[in-house]
Amino acid sequence: MTSPLRGKTAIVGIGNTRRWNAPGRTPFDQAQEAAILALEDCGLGLKDVDGLFCAISSSGLPVLNMAEKLGIRPRHADGTMVGGASFLFHLQAATSALVHGLCDVALIVYGSNQLSAGGKLVSVPDPQPYEAPYKPRYPISSYALAAARHMHLYGTTREQLAEIALAARGWANLNPDAFARGPLTRGELLASRMISDPLTKADCCLVTDGGAALVLTRAERAQDLRSKPTYVLGTGAAVSHRQIAAMPDLTTTAAVESGQRAYAAAGLGPRDVDHVMVYDAFTITTLMFLEDLGFCAKGEGGAFAASGAIAPGGTLPVNTNGGGLSCNHPGMYGLFTVIEAVEQLRGNCGERQVQGCEVALAHANGGVLSSQATAILGTAATL
Repeated sequence: MTSPLRGKTAIVGIGNTRRWNAPGRTPFDQAQEAAILALEDCGLGLKDVDGLFCAISSSGLPVLNMAEKLGIRPRHADGTMVGGASFLFHLQAATSALVHGLCDVALIVYGSNQLSAGGKLVSVPDPQPYEAPYKPRYPISSYALAAARHMHLYGTTREQLAEIALAARGWANLNPDAFARGPLTRGELLASRMISDPLTKADCCLVTDGGAALVLTRAERAQDLRSKPTYVLGTGAAVSHRQIAAMPDLTTTAAVESGQRAYAAAGLGPRDVDHVMVYDAFTITTLMFLEDLGFCAKGEGGAFAASGAIAPGGTLPVNTNGGGLSCNHPGMYGLFTVIEAVEQLRGNCGERQVQGCEVALAHANGGVLSSQATAILGTAATL
């Protein structure tokens, strides 16, 4: 049974600063710019925003700081923080808030200066009793553990993971805004420096700056605004653990649950999806999420990627902006999966455009495979 919220709200504005290396700009500068871009995209102004959704890892009170930065007084706000999946949790919450009249125009916004501030992808985690003796590097060692288990159970290989990075670079080379472009070979990927066995530097996402924002409103209003609406057909969210030592099954994530909830809400399934964006913080996450979201069977993700299915010209367009591996990854990447999905549904992606794109799936991950959120978006033809 589909959700009563299906198609009742729409994304009407998107903002992407595309400032992947911007010294001197704070996370809130990036977020502010993205918010203005998103509002300009749909023809609304700051005075119209009465719902604010924000998560910024470097701020303890991101909603308050963002409201002050923008000079707005929202009547509804949400600062849910579950890592990189936060913004798809926000998308689900914003949809409900709009339908139930808690706000009329919802702004979801994020900014980061991780690269220009000197941040790195790995760091020493807080001591955990079951992990500290092994001196892990956070978060990569957690993902490496999942990758090693997947290899042990299903015969997944480093060569198959390399195909995921190659596919991402292939898409990035069609995207003039991607941070990492240019030739990349399988040999270069396999020879990359080992960071946490079996994951190498080439299996890791970029570290960039960046800002992103979405504007949503109810469907009936969306039709009167400047940009082509993208309708929220279904959403799903799930949380399974905090530290990797507590993950129930290292090869199966809560994306199984978030995906099933989103599909059920939308009344659709994997075969109905034309375009896929998944959070690729590491090559193993692309593989696991494709399995858990039903695009291939458990254990077959490696072979699926190696077949060329997810690369340009393949049967399933995945991470068409280049993803976190080759386009951008400013600390938390989840909001950018939605932005690319919207761009594809609008038909604005140039060389990388997926022809006949009517249904797109965006999926985000937080923590160490800890929080998962899925959104299924569609054009007016899907209503």
